[in-house]
Amino acid sequence: MKKIVLTTDFSENAWNAIFTALKIYADVDCHFFLLHAYEPSTLNLLGTKSQQRLGVIYDSLSKHSEQELEEMFKYFEINHKNPKHKFTTISKSETLEEAVKEIVSQNDVDILMMGTQGATGAKEVFLGSNTVKVLKTIKNIPIFAIPSGFNFQKLRTIIFATDFTKPFNKNELNQIIELAILWKTQIEIVHVAIEFNLNDTQNTNKAILKERFAGLDYQFKNVPFEISISHSIDAYVGNKDSCILSIIRHQHTFWEKIIGEAVIKKIAFHSNIPVIFLPQ
Repeated sequence: MKKIVLTTDFSENAWNAIFTALKIYADVDCHFFLLHAYEPSTLNLLGTKSQQRLGVIYDSLSKHSEQELEEMFKYFEINHKNPKHKFTTISKSETLEEAVKEIVSQNDVDILMMGTQGATGAKEVFLGSNTVKVLKTIKNIPIFAIPSGFNFQKLRTIIFATDFTKPFNKNELNQIIELAILWKTQIEIVHVAIEFNLNDTQNTNKAILKERFAGLDYQFKNVPFEISISHSIDAYVGNKDSCILSIIRHQHTFWEKIIGEAVIKKIAFHSNIPVIFLPQ
């Protein structure tokens, strides 16, 4: 059974990410952990407020978290009749990254799925910038980032961005291989570069990638560099329908060294399609 953590702040964006997960893995036996992490904002912890006042704040946040999670659980009990899916709710008085790290470790989680924008104003910002914090903290499992407003219907294409500079370990591509088999979809291996002449190391790694994807429907695509890596990828996927983007987290180090571009951060914030950040 696949174990998936779904983070929520009870916003529309978080609900959308959850529904996307349920649709993507509709035919897979899954145990979903609905996680809400809360803590008083830094402003509430400063000033002259007494310990008693801080206790009231914590109690209020705790009750709100538990009540909202209970409502979510009841909703899925009544409205989500998929026998392959099981739900567990978890409320944590911690930062998002701390809570996720703990849940992933305790439950042998396979994948984390979260929205990339969260509620603002009356509610504390929970997702969005925190996606990057989680990416920096949780490095041993795939993280699936779902952009706000994305309407998943089906999966036709998995776009795998790589520069072939690092070898592809046996298990790090499992997540996209599973999705390709599950949805009978094509994998497009996208290489963004100014010139496409590969060195010996890149050619060796490309050959390894062919072995990893043996038996699947895949093809290699060269995408000319324009302005930035993230911009080039965005322009490419903008012409695609029903696709997701995948990238191994170590791939960004090459481009940061060459042109100083924080590729992972830019993609996490600006992608209009779901992105799977694969563990290195």
